[in-house]
Amino acid sequence: MSAVRSFIVGGHEIAAPPLEPGLYVVATPIGNLGDITIRALETLAAADLLACEDTRVTRRLLDRYGIRRKTVAYHEHNAGAAGPKLVAALAEGRSVALVSDAGTPLVSDPGYRLVSAARAEGIRVIPVPGASATLAALSASGLPSDDFRFVGFLPAKESARRARLAELAREPSTLVAFESPNRLQASLSAIVDVMGPDRPVCVARELTKRFETIRTGTAGELRDRFASETVRGEIVLLVAPAPAGDTEWTPERTDAMLRDLLETMPVSKAAREAAAATGQPKSALYARLLELKDGRGK
Repeated sequence: MSAVRSFIVGGHEIAAPPLEPGLYVVATPIGNLGDITIRALETLAAADLLACEDTRVTRRLLDRYGIRRKTVAYHEHNAGAAGPKLVAALAEGRSVALVSDAGTPLVSDPGYRLVSAARAEGIRVIPVPGASATLAALSASGLPSDDFRFVGFLPAKESARRARLAELAREPSTLVAFESPNRLQASLSAIVDVMGPDRPVCVARELTKRFETIRTGTAGELRDRFASETVRGEIVLLVAPAPAGDTEWTPERTDAMLRDLLETMPVSKAAREAAAATGQPKSALYARLLELKDGRGK
């Protein structure tokens, strides 16, 4: 078990109780450093090792609370080499706290690989819950929160992004995605084209930070609003569920999607993407794409 260590809150030094061996998955603030739990501070102060996505980012949090612990890097570029070393330390009976740059680890980061490896070795994995950009955005969006689907980052390439949105267009759950500021306008435009300009959308930017902005409206309204703005910071993009009765691929809806796909990809690839999204035969979609491309389709 770890030796007793401490952290500082409000100018008072607080002893952190020793930790049992295991992998602790610790949520950290998504912006405001005050959004951390006492249990998370106890864990960070007492753990034998802190595995961080970026040690410099985590150091700012540790310095805020007077925690003097050694940190090691664990991220997508070194997970193959760093992961086995951390598992070996866990197997020796040490405690390891896993943190990402912000929020809950394993959401769009390689932490799941470490958790899977630890569990495969019979090592105890302990969640230490806290801040989550996904849940923070959902709670303030005004969109249905009883049934939602997190889809990570939308694809960076235009054709892949539109194909992905086509797959999700009839989803009966609120969609939650991460997006970069330089792709926000393209994503909003793609939502308008694929899902329609009237689909309710929320753009949550810089959550818990000084310039926090949460804007809601239709996809068309937000596309036009952000067209004239310089957007910075981390973004959570939420899209309302498909309207009731809007889950069937009618000929009109299929044609609208096919026309959109034709703008960004060749016929053969468009047929393949459309078949994956709609479940319709690729041969029939290919034939219809040729008609639309040649102007024979209405």
